[in-house]
Amino acid sequence: MSTSTITLDKNNIHKNEWKSLDVSNRNLVSSEITAKSKISKKPKWIRVKLPTGKKYTELRGLVDKYKLNTICSSGSCPNMGECWGEGTATFMILGNICTRSCGFCGVKTGKPEKIDWAEPEKVANSIKIMKIKHAVITSVDRDDLKDMGTLIWTETVKSIRRLNPSTTLETLIPDFQGIEKHLDKIIDVNPEVVSHNMETVRRLTREVRIQAKYDRSLEVLEYLKRNGIKRTKSGIMLGLGEKENEVFQTLIDLKENNVDIVTIGQYLQPSKKHLPVKSFIDPVQFKKYEEFGKSLGFRHVESGPLVRSSYKAQKHIN
Repeated sequence: MSTSTITLDKNNIHKNEWKSLDVSNRNLVSSEITAKSKISKKPKWIRVKLPTGKKYTELRGLVDKYKLNTICSSGSCPNMGECWGEGTATFMILGNICTRSCGFCGVKTGKPEKIDWAEPEKVANSIKIMKIKHAVITSVDRDDLKDMGTLIWTETVKSIRRLNPSTTLETLIPDFQGIEKHLDKIIDVNPEVVSHNMETVRRLTREVRIQAKYDRSLEVLEYLKRNGIKRTKSGIMLGLGEKENEVFQTLIDLKENNVDIVTIGQYLQPSKKHLPVKSFIDPVQFKKYEEFGKSLGFRHVESGPLVRSSYKAQKHIN
């Protein structure tokens, strides 16, 4: 009997099937079970300290009191306490249902809700209440809309600037299918940083980002920079089965398209329905990627197991 026909879980291997295996195949199955068990157990460097501090406690109270929507809290970001303590928070616009079904993302997929035209003011007011110094704005993909949501995007930036003139902004945008007239709207409002994530290496893009394209994302980043955005940024996740040379090549590709800032973090599986974690990357390896990125000449590289797209985002405008 081939080991490939057996589910790698001792509870699911029938006694008769186990007995029918020769010694070498038993050892193979046992080693694969052990390896699977090790991957499912998070290493010590993934453990997160509970957020603390006066500033965090204050903002946590405001978020609960006014029912403010931040990705930091709804996404249980491991860096929430640190970022809030430094006056940075991330907000998601255009609803919480995405038109795409990426294998890594915990956001719901399906038919999105109707546009909330009051959303720009709501976000701007939230930032004002929380006294945020640097805001990161992101969104679901809205391929169902003719303008892909760019009108709400631009109105949100304008509202934030009107109510919070001293707050700096990063917009973490979808690819808008690479359509230049939509990208131009983001360029026109000129956020301090415009970010668009590659998420993974070229080989894994089709599996990880089903409706996205590796080269299209690079073209989006290059177009933004070429047309006046002062700082462009992108991020990738590790632990999805990528190889070291593929990560190096992704960093080279980003640099060749004039990206200024890169974030590199560990992928964590949102649920059993999502892509599994193939490996937990050692902090030493993250440091190696950081040093390689710096050698390429990026303005800033954030690389570590708990790094997320908006981690230390306020420092990326300097």
